[in-house]
Amino acid sequence: MNITPQNILDALVHVRYPGTGKDIVSTGMVQNNIQIEGNKISFSILFEKLNDPFAKSVVKAAEQAILTYVSENAEIKGNIEIISHEAPKPKATPILEKVKNIIAVSSGKGGVGKSTISSNLAIALASLGYKVGLLDADIHGPSLPKMFGLEDAHPEVVENEGRHIIKPIEKYGIKLLSIGFFVDPNQALVWRGSVSSNALKQLITDADWGELDFFVLDLPPGTGDIHLTLVQTLGITGVVVVTTPQDVALADARKGINMFTGEKVNVPVLGLVENMSWFTPAELPENKYYIFGKDGGKKLAEELNVKLLGQIPLVQSIREGGDAGRPIALNDESILSQAFLSLAQNVVYQVETRNKTKDPTKKVEMIK
Repeated sequence: MNITPQNILDALVHVRYPGTGKDIVSTGMVQNNIQIEGNKISFSILFEKLNDPFAKSVVKAAEQAILTYVSENAEIKGNIEIISHEAPKPKATPILEKVKNIIAVSSGKGGVGKSTISSNLAIALASLGYKVGLLDADIHGPSLPKMFGLEDAHPEVVENEGRHIIKPIEKYGIKLLSIGFFVDPNQALVWRGSVSSNALKQLITDADWGELDFFVLDLPPGTGDIHLTLVQTLGITGVVVVTTPQDVALADARKGINMFTGEKVNVPVLGLVENMSWFTPAELPENKYYIFGKDGGKKLAEELNVKLLGQIPLVQSIREGGDAGRPIALNDESILSQAFLSLAQNVVYQVETRNKTKDPTKKVEMIK
């Protein structure tokens, strides 16, 4: 038989909207756009709201009515459009939509050289040709202004469409921001957690980071409010955990890894960096003194089944470079520069592998 629009309307009279108990034809819900192409049938049903709670059940009932009262061979499933007079809510602009990968550098405790790793990793990534941003997220102990020789820097703030936008400082091919650019370096920052979190959000959302291949976040030590703020603000690609070989640092590194890989946070750990793996004096470059223990980070990585991204020795030139505002990774002839280059290459590989095998990380909506 030839299917006509009237056949469709006669069938849909049997479908009632649960909210009123009336059929969807007499109430004008079935729209005057019925199309029939052979057995294929399509039309629209109008609802008061886009997210009407009965929409799906009404569509299923309409599909069944067509199959029962018109033709069991009708191609109707998936061809009924839900429409509404209600305007769709505008989609929020994604945060850092031009940033491809967000790498958080974390440590379970302070004093393990996390900021040294973050800054030199960022420089090594830039030397590989990537566009890199570096955010000092250690609100209470910002160190990147010193490490990059930018203690007196003051980022420009411009107005754009009614918003004040922070322009990151650029040095050594990296875009940089730190709370240290906005506060007195000689005064302790006494802020409650909510104030610190809001300040950090501003450095992320109110800054013109532009296009980046890697956005490196130098986190504060431990597991606290700032870490939760970050995972609730951004979908972090992965975490690099920094530790030293000694047992007390390893215990805290284990806690940090567990926090990120836990069910509520669920951020992939790209790997572990063992810093201060051994001490090498400048006058005896071939000697290694394991003053904090040997291979502790390597063993922890094996235990937790995470990648050991690198072992960085304790050498005086690392400290000198940081204090002078010129991180050691800038010295192409240094053995340490090669170590950080290798670290960067390992991070890139882990990120590429992670992106091929896992879905993008979603920001945490709520943590109880």
